[in-house]
Amino acid sequence: LPLEMEAINECWLSDKDRFSYEGLNSDDRLTGPMMKVGDRWTEVDWPTALQAVAEGLKLVKEKHGAASIAALASPHQTLEELYLFNKLVRGLGSNNIDTRLRQVDKNADGKTAGARWLGMKIADIGALQSVLVVGSTLRKEHPLIANRLRQAAKKGLQVNIVHVADDDLLMKVVNKAVVRPSELVALLGGIARALVEIKKGSLPGEVAQAVAGLAISADARAIAQSMADKEKTAVLLGNFAQHHPQYSLLHVLAQEIARLSAGTFGVLSEAANSVGAAAIGVEPGKDGLCAQGMVCQPRKAYVLMGVEPQLDCYDPLATMAALQAADFVVSLAMFKGGAADFADVILPIATFTETAGTFVNTEGTAQSFNGVVKPLGEARPAWKVLRVLGNLLGLPGFEQENINAIRGEIAPDLQAFVNARLNNTISGIKVEIAASPSGIERVAEVPIYAADSLVRHAASLQKTADAKNAKRILVAMDLAEKLGIGNGTDVRVTQDGNSVILTAAVDYGLAQGCVRIAAALSETAALGPMSGCVGIEKAAMAAAAD
Repeated sequence: LPLEMEAINECWLSDKDRFSYEGLNSDDRLTGPMMKVGDRWTEVDWPTALQAVAEGLKLVKEKHGAASIAALASPHQTLEELYLFNKLVRGLGSNNIDTRLRQVDKNADGKTAGARWLGMKIADIGALQSVLVVGSTLRKEHPLIANRLRQAAKKGLQVNIVHVADDDLLMKVVNKAVVRPSELVALLGGIARALVEIKKGSLPGEVAQAVAGLAISADARAIAQSMADKEKTAVLLGNFAQHHPQYSLLHVLAQEIARLSAGTFGVLSEAANSVGAAAIGVEPGKDGLCAQGMVCQPRKAYVLMGVEPQLDCYDPLATMAALQAADFVVSLAMFKGGAADFADVILPIATFTETAGTFVNTEGTAQSFNGVVKPLGEARPAWKVLRVLGNLLGLPGFEQENINAIRGEIAPDLQAFVNARLNNTISGIKVEIAASPSGIERVAEVPIYAADSLVRHAASLQKTADAKNAKRILVAMDLAEKLGIGNGTDVRVTQDGNSVILTAAVDYGLAQGCVRIAAALSETAALGPMSGCVGIEKAAMAAAAD
């Protein structure tokens, strides 16, 4: 049930949050520590498992150096857990740490002024007069914010959409531009150019030079006019934009569009604690590897917290290959989640309902809570596990006896601490408009009921039409006509030499030359990265050719 709070969710709770509790008692929950002995898994007690982790990490550090250790954490973990996780990894001497598991563009690392956030209070959405939403499947990724926008649209808010698909948002949209993923950067550049003309403004030198030759489409000009005509405006970047290979450029151009229209610039948070993770610095910065970098440049040891790598990462195939080739992998997890396929030690940790903690929501509000039930079986709060590991590794600063001690160490006033770090500004990015590829482009969004491990283990949510339909390939109308593909046609999809068979449906709102293949699903994980070009053919024809 929702905690009614007028300033944030009013009285609403999305179905995802209402039914996700079912995952808490899933048969896949971990209830005791496990270790791989030879080729066999065995249950062990906590002291044995923790000692094995400490010895494994020490050995890798001694043999290969601290930089050979990598760490990935889910942005759904609490602020206190992420703080100690960060402290442990940095204490080992490694800067290879990240929670942005599906973000592939590393160009903004070390160039951000602070934690990315909504840029305003959620309650202030209702006062907007014009908004531009870039790269977001809004109703499925941010249902409560979508509801705020819908209510505001009824009162005159002009909603402008830039995306790769024309989804029904159940609200009036005054302008929309639907283009291929590779064309998003150029489209935002066109909007920025149009605003310069309308507002008699200017762009920074390098940005101006990069967009100078871009055509301004009718859609781009209409969106720019909507933003220029109103006093209270905002530009919001969605999840698809953040997963885009050129995210840093989308961010810079959206930032400039907001500045030119004298509006607010915001980033829609992907997870429960994305803002909190950024605020306490659970990112590599200049000297470490980002999540995708730890995959492209495999490390000797990996420490995972709350991560199901075969579903949570940008390139599940490459991630699993890196983990399986490592000398040592430890997974702090709530669910088994296939960890036996890559880990050496698995440590069961409590869910958010079983421990105290803090989440920082998309508007930057720190919300602390207490556990309401005891941890299942032998599961332990992750902060307690990390504290003991810090002691076993001989690292200083792991003496916290309770959650308040960790909060106090982060800052005497958590809210003031977070407020001081909220800043969406990115600077120093080299702006280059890349040419569009000639192949069929993949659109890979994360389905609402596959967004994290908890909802993936909620039985009722997996029976919904949304969950079932996410397993299809959606084909743009032009491709469907060209290839003779209709609703229900089985097709073979090939990407980077990997292939799967999926059932097709025609998506009349999808950008031409694109297919929509969801990420975070076991049915599609075998394809590899979330972006790029794919090949498709009817499965029957492919089988005949084979």
